[in-house]
Amino acid sequence: MKSSFFVRMLLLSLAIASVLPSQAQVAPSQKARNAGPDVISRVTKVKGLKLAVTSQQAPSDGFCRVAFGTPCYSPQQIRNAYGLTSILNAGYTGTGQTIIIIDSFGSPTIAQDLQTFDAGYGLPDPPAFTVLTPLGTVPFDPTNGDQVGWAAETTLDIEWAHAMAPGANIVLLTSPVSETEGVQGMPEFLALEKYALDHKLGKIISQSWGATENTLFTPAGQQVFVNFEDFYQRAAEEHVTVFASSGDFGSSNPDINGNIYPFPTVIYPASSPQVTAVGGTSLYADTSGKYLYEIAWFAGGGGVSQQFAQPGYQSSLSAPVQQILNGHRGIPDVAYNADGSTSILIYLSFLGPSAAGYYAIGGTSEGSPQWAGIIADANQLAGHPVGFLNPKLYSLGRSELFHDIVFGANALNGVPGYVATRGWDLTTGWGTPNASRLVRELADSE
Repeated sequence: MKSSFFVRMLLLSLAIASVLPSQAQVAPSQKARNAGPDVISRVTKVKGLKLAVTSQQAPSDGFCRVAFGTPCYSPQQIRNAYGLTSILNAGYTGTGQTIIIIDSFGSPTIAQDLQTFDAGYGLPDPPAFTVLTPLGTVPFDPTNGDQVGWAAETTLDIEWAHAMAPGANIVLLTSPVSETEGVQGMPEFLALEKYALDHKLGKIISQSWGATENTLFTPAGQQVFVNFEDFYQRAAEEHVTVFASSGDFGSSNPDINGNIYPFPTVIYPASSPQVTAVGGTSLYADTSGKYLYEIAWFAGGGGVSQQFAQPGYQSSLSAPVQQILNGHRGIPDVAYNADGSTSILIYLSFLGPSAAGYYAIGGTSEGSPQWAGIIADANQLAGHPVGFLNPKLYSLGRSELFHDIVFGANALNGVPGYVATRGWDLTTGWGTPNASRLVRELADSE
């Protein structure tokens, strides 16, 4: 499944979304100020949310706060909040690096959508953006909710990886098979990732998807674990950094039929000890992007693996944490803004001209590609790939390198969850990046 549940549910409804007049059906107290038709052409209502949609220019965060009561952070604001602006201003924009994105189906309009996104936010186009389909393709069907959801996922991954590393190349590898739960789609994704390493396409992989671990507790599923873990070991040996989103069901996750397990679970590949798992937060910043505070996002995935033993790099965690882990791998390792109520925007046009525009979006799918972009910047600064991150992250787990999240929990669907605490925890890991310091520390580490 796409690990971003919010992304999945939001975009499945886009195909039947109603387009409303720009001034109609918005409560008088929420009407936008100074937002003429040249800025905001219409308002789209999706799943009860009123979302700003423009043809070319992205709506400002200030507009979203007035019109909808929620922020819609720009790339510049996110960079400011997480301390990346100074790194980019120093010239470390991911130049010479390549970020690899893996998704099902892709989006038929991603190339032009990325260009429009860049123009809307004043970003340069990437030096190179390549779409590869070594396993073949299927025709895009805008009435197919699954394909629409993956097209949105692809759009989020590409646009926001680029936003954090505007100087990096991006390679999108797409599968003609939808990854859902259990084994389906996983062998195809593994084939794509092997293709990326075999052809030396890049040193950073982002995976905004995953299957509930328990759906792989079958003979075929166990083989998926073995095959992927062999690949991740190879990736580490070749100094490739691999990220995975931790999911958007909190400590609860669905089984193969979509029913929620009645006990805490996690998703794979985020639970792999050889992958850096990215959890979710609710980021509160002002309209300039000044960081105010964060809490653990209630739907951010996190918990204890039932498949994997505790890796050595987690052995130094506190005694209370060790009691919870009980010798098993805990996730996430780090976190990033994910709350749909503290949203970012993507530009998409794959549903046709009448629905083309900027849509608010949320989910831990935000975190994996943006962390990938940050590591592209770090690789450029280091002059070499920093590679497998987790041992470094746990040795550097200090407050000045991360925003330590100490409030919130991820209990959902009646399943017991975990509470954010000082230091590493099972909701946000070490926290979100203070990139102005973390990038330099990672670049200096060997």
